[in-house]
Amino acid sequence: MKTKTVIFLGDGMADEPVDELNGLTPLEHAHTPAMDSIAKDGCCGSLLTLPPGFPTGSDVANMSILGCSLAAEYCGRGPLEAAGLGITLSPSDIAFRVNLVTVTDGILRDFTGGHISDGEAAELIREVNSRFGSEHVQFYPGAGYRAAVVLSGSGHSHLVRTGKPDNHQGEYLSDNLPEAEAAAAEETAALMRRLMLESPDALERTPVNAARRAAGRPMANSLWAWSGGKMGSVTTLKEKYGVSGAVISAVPVIKGLGRCLGMDVIEVEGATGYLDTNYEGKAQAAIEALSSHDLVYLHVEAIDEVSHEKDLAKKLQAIEDFDSRIVGPVLDHFGTGINAAVLPDHPVPVAHGKHTRTPVPVAVRMNGMAADNVQSFGESHCQNGSLGLMTGAALMEKLFLS
Repeated sequence: MKTKTVIFLGDGMADEPVDELNGLTPLEHAHTPAMDSIAKDGCCGSLLTLPPGFPTGSDVANMSILGCSLAAEYCGRGPLEAAGLGITLSPSDIAFRVNLVTVTDGILRDFTGGHISDGEAAELIREVNSRFGSEHVQFYPGAGYRAAVVLSGSGHSHLVRTGKPDNHQGEYLSDNLPEAEAAAAEETAALMRRLMLESPDALERTPVNAARRAAGRPMANSLWAWSGGKMGSVTTLKEKYGVSGAVISAVPVIKGLGRCLGMDVIEVEGATGYLDTNYEGKAQAAIEALSSHDLVYLHVEAIDEVSHEKDLAKKLQAIEDFDSRIVGPVLDHFGTGINAAVLPDHPVPVAHGKHTRTPVPVAVRMNGMAADNVQSFGESHCQNGSLGLMTGAALMEKLFLS
C-alpha cells in the first residue's frame, strides 16, 4: 500500500525581503502554523522550477514540480490551456493562450481585464468569435480573463514570438506585437497582431464593457494572444511513478497539465482563482480525493494574482488563507497518516509583480523520514534544509521513488 500524498501548491507565494516587513519575505512574515508544521516535522530545501531557456510561466514551473522533462515534453502554454478547457486538439492544431486585457491610450494597463467575471468573459469571447472567428479559428472562454484560441487547417504555425502579458504592463501594445520566427509563421503572426490591434474596436462596443465603463470599472477591451504550441506527448504519472493522481485548481493551465499527466481533474464549485475562491470546498475535495488517489495536487492561484497586483496586504492575507483554510484542514483531517509537501511554483515579488527564476522553498514530510533542523517554512529557512537545492524531477523522485 502506498502512503497517500498531497502537494500543496501556493502559486506565486515566494518573494524577496520587504522593507516594510523588517527584511522578511511575505511568507516568512505571515502566520502559517500548518505549513510550518510540515517544515518542522519533515525536511526542507529549494527547487529550481524555472530553468534557463524556458519561459518564466506557471506552465513551465508546474511541469517541473510534477516531474516532466521540459526538454522533451514542453509544448507551449496554449495546448495545456486547451486541454484544461476540455478541447481535444488534432496533431496539426495550434493553440494559443488568450488574455482579455485592459488597454488605454495604446498601453496595457491590466493583464486581467479588471478581473472580469466568467459570465462577462464568455459574452466577450462570443463577440470575438463573431468578429474574428471562422471555420478554422475558434475562441474558447476559460476562467475569468483567461481564454484560448485554436487554429486548425493548413497555413498556421506555432513559431510565433509573443510576450507574456503580465511582464509588459505599462508598455505600449505596438512595442509587443507578435513576430514570426519562420517564414511559414507569418500568416499566424499577422492574425495575432490583428487580434491585438483591432479587438478594442469590437470589444469596447459590447454591453459588457459599456456596463463596466458606466460603473467606473476597467474595461476588458482588448485581446493578447501568447505562448502558442502543438499538443505534445507527456508521460503520465502512472507510467513514470506508478501512482494515480488528481488535480484541484481553478485555472485551465493546471487542469490541462493534470489531464496530460493522466490525473483526474476535480471541479470545485466557487473556485475562482482569486481571493474569493472556495477554499473550504477545495480542502474538502482534496480530503475526499485522497480516498481514491495516491496523489492530490492542490493548487491555489490567489496568491499569484495579488502578487502581480503588487499588493502586499492582500498577499499576506492570501498566504494566511492558504495556510488556515487549505493546508491546516487537510492536515488536521489526516494527521500524520499522509505524506505532505508544500511549495510555491515560482516567486512573484510584490516589488515588481513579475515572475523570477529564483528557486522556491520546499518542505516535505514523509513517513519514515527523519526531520532536519528547519523549524518554519520560508525562503531563507528552507535554504538550510537537508534536501538542498533540487532540480528537474527531484521532488517527485523524493516523494515516490525514494
